[in-house]
Amino acid sequence: MARRGSLEKGAAQAVLAVDVGNTTTSLGIVEDGALFATWSLTTPERMTADEARVAALSFLAATDGAPEVGDAIVASVVPGLTDAWVSAANALCGRRPLVVGPGLKTGVRMRYNDPGELGADRVADLAAAKAAYEPPFIVVDLGTTTNFEVVDADGVFVGGIIAPGLALAARALAGAAAQLAAVELRAPASVIGKSTREAVQAGVVMGEVARIDGLIDMVWRELGCKTLVVATGAGAQTMRALSARIDAADEHLTLRGLGALHALNRR
Repeated sequence: MARRGSLEKGAAQAVLAVDVGNTTTSLGIVEDGALFATWSLTTPERMTADEARVAALSFLAATDGAPEVGDAIVASVVPGLTDAWVSAANALCGRRPLVVGPGLKTGVRMRYNDPGELGADRVADLAAAKAAYEPPFIVVDLGTTTNFEVVDADGVFVGGIIAPGLALAARALAGAAAQLAAVELRAPASVIGKSTREAVQAGVVMGEVARIDGLIDMVWRELGCKTLVVATGAGAQTMRALSARIDAADEHLTLRGLGALHALNRR
């Protein structure tokens, strides 16, 4: 029987997908193009390769019935942590993982001034959405930042939008206003808050909904057509329920995209 994380000639191997974000690091096991399991941990300021390896091993050990993992792909928007995860994946799988960045095939046509500027998570979102949805579409990724990726009717990525994310906006508000404490980020019963807590929730949460819907309307006008809108990231389902423009929610779209990128580049 092959050891998990080892390569055995002729054996079917799954892929470890690692998405290192500014706030959360997500791990996934991709097998035959499908996402088998996911896990997430808070992204630390610093991490050694041994610590990253322990985190990955903990995920694999906690996943009942997990398939053998023989390769990996890493997407990171935190440069100081990239090498740790690459080294950890190399140690686990016995080969250097793919790293999302310049030179990696995406399968997505781009009309962008410098595709090399695109964050690895944005590239993965595009790869997953292209595989799952007919253009035109917009992907709204809810994370530390709220990212919009716009694909036109011809299937071409034409650009996007980057704005502060929900939690980031809430922290900025609490940090700048001494009398406004941090509150739970959920929709209030009424947009007109009956307490300071409800007023902050209305401003931050419903304000984010209004911003997302408003920006989508602006993008539609610029494109000259309406599109499918897909939300991903933490809170995607909640935002879909509140938004008048979001059609679908897939919390793990980025990890699915990493699986698609791996399949495209490791043939």
